[in-house]
Amino acid sequence: MNMQTLLRPLLLTVLCLLFALRPAPAFSGETGGNTIAALAATAEAFNAVAERVRPAVVYIHVKKITEATDRDGAAGNFLDDPALQRFFGESADANDRDREARNTSYGHGSGFIINDRGAILTNAHVINHAAEITVRLGDRREFTATVIGLDKKSDVALIRIEADNLPVLPLGDSSTLKVGEWALAIGSPFEMVQTVTAGIISATGRSSVGISEYEDFIQTDAAINPGNSGGPLVDIHGRAIGINTAYLTQTGGYMGVGFAIPINMARTIAERLQQDGRMTRAWLGVGLRDLPPDRQPTAGDGAAVISRIDAGSPAARSGLQQGDVIVTINGITIAGAADLRNRIALSPPGSTATVGYRRDGRQRLVTVVLGEK
Repeated sequence: MNMQTLLRPLLLTVLCLLFALRPAPAFSGETGGNTIAALAATAEAFNAVAERVRPAVVYIHVKKITEATDRDGAAGNFLDDPALQRFFGESADANDRDREARNTSYGHGSGFIINDRGAILTNAHVINHAAEITVRLGDRREFTATVIGLDKKSDVALIRIEADNLPVLPLGDSSTLKVGEWALAIGSPFEMVQTVTAGIISATGRSSVGISEYEDFIQTDAAINPGNSGGPLVDIHGRAIGINTAYLTQTGGYMGVGFAIPINMARTIAERLQQDGRMTRAWLGVGLRDLPPDRQPTAGDGAAVISRIDAGSPAARSGLQQGDVIVTINGITIAGAADLRNRIALSPPGSTATVGYRRDGRQRLVTVVLGEK
């Protein structure tokens, strides 16, 4: 064994020790200063958005009266027996009070003020079955709210308070959102009012989640928990881009997947609720399914196959047929069956829609007068 072979391990050991014991670079200088400045600017931006938005975000407390369950109904009938009432010493009034208490529950959520007339956007599931709705503002003023209308199929609701000097949250444009943009969720998780969490837009156009009938969700990793429902998801400019609605969990707690209703959808529904007191939806009269990827001429193209035509429907009158592949509506390329369904539903009943479709390898156009669902 030669001297070079003997010294090689020793030399490697010395080099490793020198590398391990080298001084760590100081977090200073131009690079370090720029990093700190960037982090400080981000923190200041988040703080500025939070200070601008929070006054228009409200805490909602709801007293709900629900129907008695079968068990409650059976118990009520059982205790209504006069002989048993004499045995237990209960009067009918006491029994009625007990039944009312069993059917009364309380809930809470969030919302945000969208105009100076006191209109507040929230989720339908927050105020559903409400007997009393109390709204608390960021300045601790409290008001009793009235329901303008709610739409369970999209989980959007509009309520109103009578108050002066109300802060208003401006509405953004959810159609321009890009994956990776900053987003802030503001609300009252676990009744911790005016809580702000930050994250990014994780995805857009989420459907088939199973939360509501009409879905086009914004997905975000900004923390959303029970009580955030109805509060705003806002962009870095302090504009509402969605209504925080639900989160995906396997443990009951936050797991990084939250969903918000796009503000463009919510705005249209709120306008219909304001006008009619209910959500009116247009009707094409077709069953739809997504076009399989292997039938799409270009990767990423969206399309919807007509799987059913309802008799006497606008689609039937226009000449559309089962098997037609719809690719555009009013010149806009659709992202799939759910996207087309949402666009039709949000159109005013009685309006016309130009439908672009493929049949027998040919591109065609037809104008349809939409009915009311």
